Amino acid sequence: MHRKEIIKRYFDSIADGYAKYRNKFKYYYNDIAKYFNYYLNEDNTIIEIGCGNGNLLNKLKGKDKVGIDFSQKMILKAKELYPDIKFYNQDASNINIDKKFDVVILSDVIGYFDNLIEVFESLESLCHSRTKILISYYNFIWEPFLKFGEFIGIKKKSPEQSWLTKKDIEDILYLTGFESFRSTKRLLFPFNIPLFSYIVNKIIARLPVFNFFCINQFINARPVFHLKETPQPEYSTTVVIPARNESGNIEDAIKRLSQFGKHIEIIYVEGNSTDDTWETIKKIQEKYKETHDIKIIQQQGKGKADAVRKGFSIATGDILMILDADLTVPPEDLPKFYNAIASGKGEFINGSRLVYPMEKEAMRSLNTMGNKFFSLVFSWLLEQPIKDTLCGTKVMFREDYIKLQKNRKFFGEFDPFGDYDLLFGAYKLNLKIVDLPVRYRERTYGNTNISRFKHGIILLKMCLYAACKIKFW
Repeated sequence: MHRKEIIKRYFDSIADGYAKYRNKFKYYYNDIAKYFNYYLNEDNTIIEIGCGNGNLLNKLKGKDKVGIDFSQKMILKAKELYPDIKFYNQDASNINIDKKFDVVILSDVIGYFDNLIEVFESLESLCHSRTKILISYYNFIWEPFLKFGEFIGIKKKSPEQSWLTKKDIEDILYLTGFESFRSTKRLLFPFNIPLFSYIVNKIIARLPVFNFFCINQFINARPVFHLKETPQPEYSTTVVIPARNESGNIEDAIKRLSQFGKHIEIIYVEGNSTDDTWETIKKIQEKYKETHDIKIIQQQGKGKADAVRKGFSIATGDILMILDADLTVPPEDLPKFYNAIASGKGEFINGSRLVYPMEKEAMRSLNTMGNKFFSLVFSWLLEQPIKDTLCGTKVMFREDYIKLQKNRKFFGEFDPFGDYDLLFGAYKLNLKIVDLPVRYRERTYGNTNISRFKHGIILLKMCLYAACKIKFW
């Protein structure tokens, strides 16, 4: 008998008692749902491949949910249990649904597929350019323990699975037009013993080394097959320039900014300057009104974060960029940021000053050490390499910023600089973050507004706060 038929008969045979069986291990299954829901919102359209009786899909946030499974009895049970969700009896390697989804879920099923390449290839018809693929699967080092669980009767005996490593899955995703951009592991102890399970799974399991042994592994991926097949669209861009005591740099920002995309809107946001920055901004707007689309505004609040939000609130461009008025990140580099996000190579482009050698006075030694420390912390927190967290130049789509803004209450108003707010928000939106190296220049006018020790303590507090929201939840 063909392996696929054996697996199908197995799931048909357990369909009637599957809800009761899953309930025995609800601590384990609830943690999977919790992970997926972290990245979902109520506006998402979701399809689950290999949905079983629909239990997981029912727990996920979303406005339009669809489940498919090749076990007819599982689908009948799912329709009986959750009549508000659409379920279809289909093979994962031959999906016939004429709809694109925001999220595709594959939970604990990839080991059962007879040909994983065919399954991933079939997902193309379900994906638009911003679709996210969320995969959960067993850590292969747990195979002996799961087999022992079957032997003593704790776990149901099931057909043999393909035990796939993270590298195996990432390679198959790559071969079929997808890329993995984030991965993590959860649960050292898949049962609920009050206090003990909390300490082991919420704290110890998130730490390096211990995390390697967790039972659940997750991969977040996105489609890239479309990047070579379709021409790069042209987007309009808004460049927000926060300016405090930067009078001598205002005109240079305009003169050194080259054209890219279909239109550039420039927004100067002046904030509490003690020099003639505001007067200079008004003069520059008038001087270049025939050649540049320049808007000017003054912030009522304080800090760069407030200035950036003020600018973003009136922005009209498809793409939002930040350019610090000190021009230590050269305006000439902005086309590189535009090309990176417009081509689909990333969904949040983060400037990195810590790659190329810097000019002598560009960054003080203690600042460099601090940035490298926070880089290590952030790479661990966000589960992907982030070399420079505090580079002022960050770029994202305005539609994503609007979602980030709506979701800001999750982290709260904790960041006076705005860099962490955007990075954390991009992580929560499950965006692919890409570092783009920039040449970091010396200031040619004015003094830095950053206090190394005072602001360093604030940044450390923000990291601890974010750890609770990102890692230890």
